[in-house]
Order: sequence, then C-alpha cells, then structure tokens
Amino acid sequence: MSSVRLVYFAWVRERIGKDEEEIVLPDSVVTAGDLLRHLKGLGEEYEMALEHENVIRVAINQEHVDHHEPIAGAREIALFPPMTGG
Repeated sequence: MSSVRLVYFAWVRERIGKDEEEIVLPDSVVTAGDLLRHLKGLGEEYEMALEHENVIRVAINQEHVDHHEPIAGAREIALFPPMTGG
C-alpha cells in the first residue's frame, strides 16, 4: 500500500467537500481508472462526485493522463470535471 495526495477541483471538490487529502491506496489500485472506482467506494459524497467517472479528467504529477495510465510513483493526483468553454 502506498499513500498519495489527491487534489480536487471545481464541482468534484464541492461534491466531495474537500480541496485535497492524503490517502493510502490498496495494491489493487493500479491505474487512474482503478483510483476513480476505489474512491467511489469511500462514501456517498465520492460516489456522487464521480458517478460519471468517464468524464472525470485526471492529472498525475500535473500531467493529464487517460484512465488507463498507471499511477505507480505518483506524488499528486488531481481530479477535474470536464472543461467548459467560455
């Protein structure tokens, strides 16, 4: 198990109710998609924030990645809702 800093933005942050947190991930969490599925199991607020996980954007160490990207060695993982124009 390893710990990682998670940072939440926009409505993901609002629904989860925190800006960031440090969590310990089980060894079964290998990819960004695994992380999203794991977080959804942590409580109703996470499930609500990540219910449409396919639209959530992920950045590992400040680089945007797809959901198949391994998270090994990540110091920081950020979760964003889709960007909107304007």
